[in-house]
Amino acid sequence: MKQILLVFVGGGFGSALRFIIGKWLNSSNDGIPYGTFAANIIGSLLIGIVLGMAAKNNSLTENQTLILATGFCGGFTTFSTFAYENHIFLKSGDFTSFAIYTIASFAIGFMAVFLGMYVVKV
Repeated sequence: MKQILLVFVGGGFGSALRFIIGKWLNSSNDGIPYGTFAANIIGSLLIGIVLGMAAKNNSLTENQTLILATGFCGGFTTFSTFAYENHIFLKSGDFTSFAIYTIASFAIGFMAVFLGMYVVKV
């Protein structure tokens, strides 16, 4: 039960922060979802750091890993919003934004995870 509570609390903080970033960065003028993109890239970097630290000499406990990686990063990043935003691009015929957003999200997201793990030298 304690582990579920840790994930719940971490997820709540992550989701609230993603909401704030989305309100701040997502623009209705050009339709580019910078807030979602930023949350997913920052979350990828953070999960690389957190899981890298957890793997390196057990620097984090299981509970710390749960609240930070599963909870916070899980709530902070969002695949469902990413998928919905791509649906909107496709529905409106904006294939260029769809391609750039999708490729950049995956490529930079993967690089951010690797960078996070590199930062902690795993």
